[in-house]
Amino acid sequence: MANSLGEVFILKTTDRASGVPALLSKLGLGDYSGKQVALKANYNSADPFPASTHIDTLRAIVENLKGAGASGITLAERSGMGDTEQVLEQMGVLALSRELGFKAVVLNNAGKEDWLKVERGGTHWARGFYMARVFHDADKVVQTCCIKTHRFGGHFTLSMKNSVGLVAKKVPGGLYDYMWELHTSPYQRQMIAEINSNYNMDFVLMDGIKAFTTGGPDKGTLVEPNLLLASRDRVAIDAVGVAILKMYGAKGKVGEADIFEQAQLRRAAELGFGVKSAAEIQLTPLNDESRVEAERIERVLKAQVAMH
Repeated sequence: MANSLGEVFILKTTDRASGVPALLSKLGLGDYSGKQVALKANYNSADPFPASTHIDTLRAIVENLKGAGASGITLAERSGMGDTEQVLEQMGVLALSRELGFKAVVLNNAGKEDWLKVERGGTHWARGFYMARVFHDADKVVQTCCIKTHRFGGHFTLSMKNSVGLVAKKVPGGLYDYMWELHTSPYQRQMIAEINSNYNMDFVLMDGIKAFTTGGPDKGTLVEPNLLLASRDRVAIDAVGVAILKMYGAKGKVGEADIFEQAQLRRAAELGFGVKSAAEIQLTPLNDESRVEAERIERVLKAQVAMH
């Protein structure tokens, strides 16, 4: 397996304007010229960061994608807590889209033709599910997420859980509530991984300047890791996110269970769309200050490997 796949870049910083470009330069945006990019951010509710993507993070990502020559950028979102359009308005996303010239799509208003059916197959979804076609059709798919625990059964909400916002709650003309199924299922965490195995991800940028170690996704105990992270591998970056939550004292399942015994990550490892164990993750700090943090995270990851 190529090292680059399980590689997670780490930067200790509170400055998004310089930190985001530094990370994206490591991922290499050379082949984004002329490409259509679908962007999934974290706008589940109109609560401030780390409940939602910080507007400075979104700005920096879009500016860098445009600088790399992307021909079009579409941010598509479905909020779980609140009216999506109002959330995007309140969080400054619609104003930013007008300023920088990218599309902001409210998935709740999408027509039936805008959804792609994913059959049940070997998943825990009773009827399969529908995902926003834009994430399937785009040349490149990128995501930005936050670091937080999740009190509604997800245990944690990082990049994989963030993908729930590109799945339909209901399809136009249909009565079935896919989000009701997800949130009442004992297999919720496996179902989250199954969403992710059905679409490609080019990179994830994780904003860990602040994080929630209890509660979540909208509010919780606030800590300040002052980290920005990026990876081409969403499983690797989520494993690192769990390690950071552990470092900052997250309790419950997140604190107790081995990283790859967490159901989201265990199911992801079975499905094979990213790394399969902590041993496959390579941490790459961007400077000396980041190296100290990388070593702390590495110790948590190594402890998980040693347990097996």
